[in-house]
Amino acid sequence: MEMFTIGKIINTHGIKGELRVLPTTEDNNRFKKLDEIYIQTKELQKYTIESVRLHKNFVLLKLEGVDDINDAEQLKNYNIKIYRKDSLPLEQNEYYISDLYGLTVKTQEGRVLGILDDILFSSANDVYVVKSEDTPKQLLIPAIKQCIIEVNIEQKYMIVNLLEGLEEI
Repeated sequence: MEMFTIGKIINTHGIKGELRVLPTTEDNNRFKKLDEIYIQTKELQKYTIESVRLHKNFVLLKLEGVDDINDAEQLKNYNIKIYRKDSLPLEQNEYYISDLYGLTVKTQEGRVLGILDDILFSSANDVYVVKSEDTPKQLLIPAIKQCIIEVNIEQKYMIVNLLEGLEEI
């Protein structure tokens, strides 16, 4: 069954085993809707959530069995995962980030630009990084309505409108 990463444990918080999590999801409140999470250490481990608090841009998690700072230290720098079935439902024209990786990116005229290889996150808008076998240079495409014409997850492609100058950057 497919899993999504929804955050990364970046530090401990206090001495009672709380974890400071950098969320990789748009809605930090989504952590409050979960009963359990999985942490990928050497093997995938299931944890029951005792409490969730939001603090600045972070999520503070208290997990069953993680009762002091020493327990919490062992989980630093690991990703938090959930099963796809536990993810939030999508609105129209919304996509799970993990579904975008590997899409073939084409122009409206059908010219293949490459594969969506990475996503840069910023406060203004995300930027899709497209890699091509034809050139070592990456193409950076802003994830805005003027540029992203169509996304088809089932057929694994994205059609873009290249704004003037994007290929020269």
